[in-house]
Amino acid sequence: MCARLAPMSLSLPAQPADARSLTDVVPIVRDALGGTSSELPPARSGIVFVVDGLGARNLSARRAHGRFLAAAMARRDVARTVFPSTTAAALTSLLTATWPGEHGVVGYRARVPETGEVVNQLNGWDDGSLDPMTWQRAEPLFAADAAQGRPCFAVSKPEYADSGFTRATLRGAEIHGVASLDDRIDLAAHIARTTPGSLTYLYAPELDTVGHRRGAESDEWAFALEALDAGARRLHEAAGSEVGVIVTADHGMVDVPAHRQVLFGDGPLTAGLQDVGGEPRMLHLYAEPGAAGALHTAWLDESSRAWVMARDEAIDAGVFGPVVADAVRARIGDVLVAARGRYAYYDDRVADTSPRRMVGQHGSLTDEETAVPFIRLGAFAR
Repeated sequence: MCARLAPMSLSLPAQPADARSLTDVVPIVRDALGGTSSELPPARSGIVFVVDGLGARNLSARRAHGRFLAAAMARRDVARTVFPSTTAAALTSLLTATWPGEHGVVGYRARVPETGEVVNQLNGWDDGSLDPMTWQRAEPLFAADAAQGRPCFAVSKPEYADSGFTRATLRGAEIHGVASLDDRIDLAAHIARTTPGSLTYLYAPELDTVGHRRGAESDEWAFALEALDAGARRLHEAAGSEVGVIVTADHGMVDVPAHRQVLFGDGPLTAGLQDVGGEPRMLHLYAEPGAAGALHTAWLDESSRAWVMARDEAIDAGVFGPVVADAVRARIGDVLVAARGRYAYYDDRVADTSPRRMVGQHGSLTDEETAVPFIRLGAFAR
């Protein structure tokens, strides 16, 4: 279940007490393969289809372009992603059934306590900054299953097939890199149909890519959703009554217009600030020694546009999960800034301004970012 968001003094968004967590999704499917799930009927094999960036609210808002998926999603077919609501943290949680406070991937960019280097936790593994075997601290579910004899597969884009992030989260799976979304869907269906007892992870990043570039309210995003919807329908038909499919996502998306970009250059918001991690809608702010309290106080002026939390407040509130390991605590910023509404924060002392061209964004605590689908297809269909 989701970690509870408290205390009330922070006025954090409330989650339903019975909300299904993204960390539960793969275990639920595994149980269905063994005939022991209380949520899903038994299935001969299973597919977890992850559509990067497909928030439940995004799908509902554009349901005319995703008619098959929208019709298949009942009101309760929703899960809640983890915090931060970003790909690195969420996919790790999905694939390990643990929260960021345990697995240690606490956002998009984070500081390595031992070196002081701020690293990219999604695609920064391959320069040696992060060890896939140790930085991600939880055992991947597919590694555990493969060790017990279950055939496990992952079908993704070729560039991700041997990435450090893949090694950190999908060890134990037989990896297939396939460029075309349609070909990825067809291969996953074929594997599941011909390999009894198998569990397959199917990943589609295309919608997220379009959303970042054009926004989830754009025509381009609608066209990408139509292509995805057609593929999901074909997957459902190919799965038939024996292969169970769950369609889910790592996060939703919020479009941030240029005039809602908050630039925090030289001034009170950077006094005592040593490093910036996270991403524009969820900053990890790392203070200079002895400056954490003053930095937190300065950022409280942003409380109308963001939830501002000191590290201990965030941990006590459970936003990183019910448990935060000591080794993970030091990776979390001294101050966390999670954007409300349609805002995003940029350090305008940084020379590279290209990230400001990003329209669709995520990482924070809003319903648009945290509610993701839990759509049942094939043998799991209602």
